[in-house]
Amino acid sequence: MNKKILAAIIALIITGVIFLAFNLRRPARTCNAKAKGVSASAILAQAKGQEIKNNLLEAKLLYQKLVDDFPGASEVVNWQKKSEEMNIKLLFSPTITPGSLVYEIKPGDTLDKIARAFRTTTELIMKSNMINDSRIIPGRKIKVWNAPFSIFVDKSQNILLLKSNEEVIKSYIVSTGKNNSTPVGTFKIVNKLPNPTWFKTGTAVAPGSPDNVLGTRWMGFDIAGYGIHGTTEPKELGRQVTQGCVRLSNSDAEELYSIVPVGTEVTVVD
Repeated sequence: MNKKILAAIIALIITGVIFLAFNLRRPARTCNAKAKGVSASAILAQAKGQEIKNNLLEAKLLYQKLVDDFPGASEVVNWQKKSEEMNIKLLFSPTITPGSLVYEIKPGDTLDKIARAFRTTTELIMKSNMINDSRIIPGRKIKVWNAPFSIFVDKSQNILLLKSNEEVIKSYIVSTGKNNSTPVGTFKIVNKLPNPTWFKTGTAVAPGSPDNVLGTRWMGFDIAGYGIHGTTEPKELGRQVTQGCVRLSNSDAEELYSIVPVGTEVTVVD
């Protein structure tokens, strides 16, 4: 064989061996190391700092960045929960975010009138603007949410997602119907009741009774007998145990009740 060709072959083999050895010695890139030059720990520190300063929008974006950039990290579930926590705090704060606007109260306005005009709830207006009673002052500027909410229920996972403009605002653990009895399809919330009475086979179970399975809130579907409500059995959440309704913890039911208006679309899937 020509000596020059042999030397070239030997050189290529040596180069390949060196390249392979170098790459084997390099530490594996993990989701916990760095994304685009910034470590997860650095982003987390920034998020916590913004949260301490009550810069909720900045904190939410940073927690969501952690979820997006490090999807395989062991802490990703906690980061997602923090992102959702920031979403709810933003909803209930005066901070203007996408989906909300500034409205100037006019003479003759009431909270109910404003809520109906923007298809929101009086509770959300009150929470967002730290209003403690129904008295409002003309000329005051308030935050009003005007983007539609929707609800998505996955029976196989026993999870309810509150969404707005396709963004998940918050996820909730729920119970659904035993023997797959929760109906599948797209429905609308047509009535809402605080502290509902439960009518059980001709008897009325009073609000607050330990036997009242509806808990503290009811959001009824446009299909008779079905809806979303609280529970007296929070230990059963995450299981298919109901007569067909969707159950939340009472605190979660109260939170959801304050956010979604009558007319909200609910999609239920297997």
